[in-house]
Amino acid sequence: MINTNKNNLPLVSIISVNYNQSEVSCEMIESLRKASYPNLDIIIVENGSPNDNPEIIKEKYPEINLIISKENLGFAGGNNLGVKEAKGKYVLFLNNDTEVESGFLEPLVEQFESNPEIGMMSPKLIYYHSENQKLIQYAGANSINPFTGRGSKIGFKAIDEGQFNDIRETKFGHGAALMLPMKVIKKVGLMPDIYFLYYEEHDWCEMVKRNNYKIYYVGKSKVLHKESISVGKNSILKSYYMTRSRLIFMKRNHTFIQLISALLFFTFISLPKNIIQLFLKGEFKLLKAFLQAYFWHFKNHNVKKNPKLIEGKNGDYKIIDESNQRIKQF
Repeated sequence: MINTNKNNLPLVSIISVNYNQSEVSCEMIESLRKASYPNLDIIIVENGSPNDNPEIIKEKYPEINLIISKENLGFAGGNNLGVKEAKGKYVLFLNNDTEVESGFLEPLVEQFESNPEIGMMSPKLIYYHSENQKLIQYAGANSINPFTGRGSKIGFKAIDEGQFNDIRETKFGHGAALMLPMKVIKKVGLMPDIYFLYYEEHDWCEMVKRNNYKIYYVGKSKVLHKESISVGKNSILKSYYMTRSRLIFMKRNHTFIQLISALLFFTFISLPKNIIQLFLKGEFKLLKAFLQAYFWHFKNHNVKKNPKLIEGKNGDYKIIDESNQRIKQF
C-alpha cells in the first residue's frame, strides 16, 4: 500500500480538455474534489469553445489551473498544451465527461511506483448512464488486427460483477482515462496530434511499446464515462474523424504488406458496407463525411511526424510541432 501522507506521495497532474461543456467539466472536478488521493494538480484546457464560458470553471474551482486556447487544437493538441503546465511525477489524461470513484487513483499510482517497466495505464471504465452504473466500456483491449485494421475491447458491454477487477498487461490503454509517468512522455514524445480526434491514444500506445514500456489495465480503479457528450453520438464530426483516424493509424503503424491488406479490406469490405448502411438509413450527411474522410488520404501522405516535448529554462516545457499540419475542425 502507498503511504497516505501527502508529503510522501508523488504529485499527479490531471489534465482534462473542455470544449463547450463547462458544466460537465465542473461535474468532473467536483468528483475529483472527493478523491481520497491528496496530492493532485488539476489542469483544465479550454479548447477554443465557440459557445461556452469556461471562466465559470475557474470561478467555481479556483484551485484548478485553467489554460485558454483560442483555437480548437483537437483532443491530442489540447492535452499536449496541458502537459506544458504539468508538474507531476505522473500525468493522468482524463476526459471531462467522466466522474471518478473516491479511491480510483491509489491503485494506479501504486502500480507505477512498484513497476518501472509500466509506461502507460488505464482503469476500468463504466458507462455512467447504464443501469446501476454496471455496464463495462473498457477492461483492457486486444491487439488491432494489422491486416484488417479492426480491434476489440475486453469486457465491452459486459455487466460488471467484479470479474475484471484484476491487474494485467494489455495491448492498449483508453483515452478517456490514460496515465503516464512524465519521464515516459519526455522519452516517447507527446500524443500525436495529427489525428485531431480518435485513435491518437492507440498510436501513443504503439509509441510507448516501441520504447520497451508495458501498458497495464488496473481493474481495482474505476472511472465512470458519460461518453461522446462533446462530440455527440452518430455526429458528422465523429463519422469523419473516426474514419480518417483509422486510416492514419494504419499508415503510421503497419508494415507495407499489412497496410496494403488493411486498405484493401477497408476499400472492398468496410467502405461499401458503410455506404449501403448509411444510404438505406437516409444518413446522407454522415455518408458524405465518411467519404470525405476516405478521400482525404489520397491528398495527404505525410502522417509520420509527431510533436515533441523539450525541457526549456527554469523547468518549463516547450512543444515542438514537427508535422506543420495543424488540422482544422471539420
